[in-house]
Amino acid sequence: MQELIRILPKDQVRIREALKNHTSLHIGGEADYFVTPSTAEEIGAVLSLCKRVKMPYYIMGNGSNLLVSDLGYRGLIVKLGDNYSGISIREDGTVIAQAGVLLSKLANEIAAHSFTGFEFAAGIPGTLGGAVTMNAGAYDGEMKQCLTGVKVMDHEGTIIDLTKDELELGYRSSILQKHKLILLEAEMKLVKGDKQKIMDRIQELNSQRREKQPLEQYSAGSTFKRPVGYFAGKLINDAGLRGYQVGDAAVSEKHCGFVINKGNASALEFLSVVHDVIDTVNQKFGVTLEPEIKYLGEFNNSFKI
Repeated sequence: MQELIRILPKDQVRIREALKNHTSLHIGGEADYFVTPSTAEEIGAVLSLCKRVKMPYYIMGNGSNLLVSDLGYRGLIVKLGDNYSGISIREDGTVIAQAGVLLSKLANEIAAHSFTGFEFAAGIPGTLGGAVTMNAGAYDGEMKQCLTGVKVMDHEGTIIDLTKDELELGYRSSILQKHKLILLEAEMKLVKGDKQKIMDRIQELNSQRREKQPLEQYSAGSTFKRPVGYFAGKLINDAGLRGYQVGDAAVSEKHCGFVINKGNASALEFLSVVHDVIDTVNQKFGVTLEPEIKYLGEFNNSFKI
């Protein structure tokens, strides 16, 4: 703790932090240490300290795609959020933004400057860091369509510049995932458009989300990746699992592709629903659904995650 306070202002260091307060699922126990750095130098120094004292650590953003164990996390959480969310927009359409900025905020800032090409991301409930790492996409748009390059940090604290081609962006995948690189900032290139049309498109997409997705309930977004040739939500519905529930975890009745927390679900209950869905869909249709969410902490060994 004393070492961390030498690196960061005291108000950016917490102990025994409840991680359910930092995930969109609102599930999870406490982290031993929790820090919110505001510079790349602070991030590098924290990683160096963790390496020196052999402290496990995890980098998180908005926690919108994360299931945390009920036991919490024995180690240190580095949250890249509001403290690391700068945006720079140039007249030529070049956008440089830090990893912790929310996609909704970034999309609206870009729209305010009358640039188009990022509207698809306005309703994705995560940060830029997670979006680049996962090559997030929605409504026929993906991060790879607008990215030109990134600045990342490896787990030795070395800062590396990567071009778009070096990112190896695929369906919900990138080289950042493969080599566990930490996004610091991303550069995008967008084109001028009609400001009102851009804002209207964002509103249209957000309305579609509210109509079709259970945004009023705790979730981690789409729980499963889209299986080749199928739609996960339709398979789950056709398997008779709409509304299937274990404790406070349930398949959403609004959109079967979402497993939701109805209030006080545990990680174990959530995992029970996920695995029951996978097993039932596989038995009925011979299709193996793959979860899209990430897991953090220790889980019951009876579940393969």
